[in-house]
Amino acid sequence: MKEIHYNDIAQAVARLAVEACYRLPADMVEAMRKAREAEPSPVGRNILDQLLENADIAAEGQIPLCQDTGITVVFAEIGQEVHIVGGAFEDAVNEGVRRGYTDGYLRKSCVSEPLFERKNTGDNTPAVLHARIVPGDGLRLRLAPKGAGSENKSVLKMLVPADGIEGVRKVVLDAILAAGPNSCPPLVVGVGIGGTMEMAALCAKRAAARDLQSHNADARYAAFEDELLEMVNRTGVGPQGLGGVTTALKVHVEWAPTHIASLPVAVNINCHAARHAEIVL
Repeated sequence: MKEIHYNDIAQAVARLAVEACYRLPADMVEAMRKAREAEPSPVGRNILDQLLENADIAAEGQIPLCQDTGITVVFAEIGQEVHIVGGAFEDAVNEGVRRGYTDGYLRKSCVSEPLFERKNTGDNTPAVLHARIVPGDGLRLRLAPKGAGSENKSVLKMLVPADGIEGVRKVVLDAILAAGPNSCPPLVVGVGIGGTMEMAALCAKRAAARDLQSHNADARYAAFEDELLEMVNRTGVGPQGLGGVTTALKVHVEWAPTHIASLPVAVNINCHAARHAEIVL
């Protein structure tokens, strides 16, 4: 049994929060550079140049990539041989968010109640925590700040099996066209298929937070990811919605077993600041 202390978890989460908000992942930077070379639109190329410059300034100056440093989404894989000591796991995650967003001078964007008072919690807690038990004695934490501009363009549709792959394509295409410039393209698009209503949404969220160069382990779904990316980039939405062929840098698909009468489909969008950082304790 491996012991991991509350304080180690809190420190790790605080560090991830700052890292994710200050530094665009290297694979995103490289993808934007390649997209810039392939983009036929002069306006699109200019926008991609500005986004790359912004990423450089943020990394070098240790400042946020975007003023919207997001609500804090944390994916945790907890090894079944891990024993967390010194406090509760969820409390440690929230303490880390509190420290990171306060000490890193990140905008606090979480309200404690959604409809009536909407009072800011003042420290960006609580995190949106998705935890699962896995084999082993490690603790993997992936932190993915999620801004509202892209999150607000999420879509969930409860299709039926007869809608098939064409129905899935339509859900994705309609989501991209409805988002237009408001989701700050170029995008990383997460698509969740199957499960139940909430599982499809979680699959889409996990997909949107994947490393850019990753592919679905199932060859059929990996091919579908490539197909959807081509479809999205044919829309002409382009960088910042001003036209071009670089509407998305990647489409990721995650799936789950589902009911014989169901075909849930969820779309979760990341803007060009597709931020995430990860550590294994």
